[in-house]
Amino acid sequence: MPRLTQAIKNLTRLTSLSTRVLADSTSQPTAFVQRPPSYTLPAFSVGAGVAGYFGGGSDSVGDLSGIDKITFPADSKTTLSATLTTGRRSMGGMANSTVAGYFGGGFDGGNLSGIDKIAFPGDTKTTLSATLTTATRELAGMANSSTAGYFGGGSQPLSGIDKIAFPADTKTTLSATLTSARDAPAGMANSSTAGYFGGGEAGSAVNGIDKIAFPADTKTTLSATLTTASYFVGGMANSGVAGYFGGGFTGSVSLSQIDKIAFPADTKTTLSATLSSLRRQLAGMANSGTAGYFGGGDDGANISGIDKIAFPADTKTTLSATLTTARKNLSAMADSGAI
Repeated sequence: MPRLTQAIKNLTRLTSLSTRVLADSTSQPTAFVQRPPSYTLPAFSVGAGVAGYFGGGSDSVGDLSGIDKITFPADSKTTLSATLTTGRRSMGGMANSTVAGYFGGGFDGGNLSGIDKIAFPGDTKTTLSATLTTATRELAGMANSSTAGYFGGGSQPLSGIDKIAFPADTKTTLSATLTSARDAPAGMANSSTAGYFGGGEAGSAVNGIDKIAFPADTKTTLSATLTTASYFVGGMANSGVAGYFGGGFTGSVSLSQIDKIAFPADTKTTLSATLSSLRRQLAGMANSGTAGYFGGGDDGANISGIDKIAFPADTKTTLSATLTTARKNLSAMADSGAI
């Protein structure tokens, strides 16, 4: 901005001088005016998404500790050398985009309270000293990127919501709670505005969607609901535009539908595009502004495929890249760049 200000001043001086020269041109010799130096304004850039991560889950052998990375925009897959602290399934995932992603809770033979942190871009793993209030599995995560992440619900079932403040990674528990104690909800967020927990199981499948308004962390429940009451749903969001809940289980059948919650009105529509198969226990993440991804799950067998929903048209394709092993009960988060 200092360069731009100086350039404007120089242009103003030149204009003034040129006016005087023209005014005197009938009686004065031709004036030679030195051109002011030219300035090139610095380019402004918008942060681009970097990669999404699918962590943990269970395959035909047991619980997994590996983390697969989908690099944007090529959608190529690599597997991190860093792993979760133990093989585990049914975690919550969320991210402080450009800084770090988090996998919290889960099950590795017992319910877990620990939270693993994957630092971007080096993809190194540490474990927070802060832990969840209650060791649990089948919880959901979402984040107000650059400010805090949230883990809500879980097996027992639970209604509480833990908040991890960035960058210190300190934990507090909200006074607001989910409308009902539930396990296996899904989470997504319109970063800087609100986060959402949708579906879950509270004795039976839930179709309600709770909204946590940032930064006050107050809870309201949307008038819009999921098309079908379900749990083991995947969630992801195109921040500033819309959030998506895909797949799930009613208690008797799996689903392929994808519900869309348009921000800021929080109206619900159902996409004409569907997942490649009926599935539950999948995970979702997004390259905000570009596309969302639903990976893994169970459609009668464990799934390795990853479906991609392109924004804003909401068309579905399936990646040629697949998860390292077919798995269900995995979790996901993404480094979407600046959001």
